[in-house]
Amino acid sequence: MSDPIEIILANPRGFCAGVERAIEIVERALTKYGPPIYVRHEIVHNKHVVESLRAKGAVFVDEIDEIPEGAVTIFSAHGVAEKVEIAARARDLPVIDATCPLVSKVHKEGQNQAGKGRQVILIGHRGHPEVEGTEGRIPGGVLIVSKPSEVDDLVVEDPDKLAYVTQTTLSVDETRSTIDALKKRFPKIVGPDVKDICYATQNRQQAVRELSQSVDLLLVVGAKNSSNSNRLAELGGENGTPSYLIDDASMIQGSWLDGVKKVGLTAGASAPEELVQGVINRIKELHEAVVSNHDGVEENVVFKLPRELADDSLISATGD
Repeated sequence: MSDPIEIILANPRGFCAGVERAIEIVERALTKYGPPIYVRHEIVHNKHVVESLRAKGAVFVDEIDEIPEGAVTIFSAHGVAEKVEIAARARDLPVIDATCPLVSKVHKEGQNQAGKGRQVILIGHRGHPEVEGTEGRIPGGVLIVSKPSEVDDLVVEDPDKLAYVTQTTLSVDETRSTIDALKKRFPKIVGPDVKDICYATQNRQQAVRELSQSVDLLLVVGAKNSSNSNRLAELGGENGTPSYLIDDASMIQGSWLDGVKKVGLTAGASAPEELVQGVINRIKELHEAVVSNHDGVEENVVFKLPRELADDSLISATGD
């Protein structure tokens, strides 16, 4: 009989404080105002979370004009462009903003730099909701680059009056490389190093960086459209470890476990812990297995709820 597979859980993993806060905002709004509550775009990038909230009465829409007059409206954790806020205001929609405070911080940084007369470069992935929201919050717009190789193609107004900000869920290493490329081409550019990469993204990436060096297989629970989940799977691959991004346990193929002694398991910042437990159970159905924990950073970040829904509670990140 073969030895049991060891499943090593990354710490931290799964929900971050911003995601906890966003989900709590929708649930509290449903309790306070009653369904339906309208949410522009997915509140977070996870179909299981979205379907759970939809079952409770949340309605997810792509644009503001799909929302009925007077309906309570929530902006997703990714943030929205100013024109979206203006459109909601023009229709007198009661809005609750679930934008992650760390995303709002990037908006303010970009606005401050634009106010000083600097052209802003946004390091991020085109088409991602957070990037679209940030782009639409900075006066004069932004130039977008996603990797170092794109820096040479930038056409700027004044190379001496530039600033940059970053999407919060990028790879820390790739972002640092892009910043270095920007500084090499534009020595007077200003920006926050990698400080705009959120704490949760950095912590989860560091945990995977360490874990992937000691396992035979890495499984990342997260959605295909989740930027931070994709980065986790990419990090595992960069370390030479076979890595798979999976929505849930149903995607696991038994052949992945052939010859494997240690499986690293983590989850993106918008993936609930119940999906991680489902993966553990599925592996145990396929093979005898034991579970252990990889030591990591303990998260204790707290974000206040919007005043419309606030009471004495604070939403906090958990480290397990």
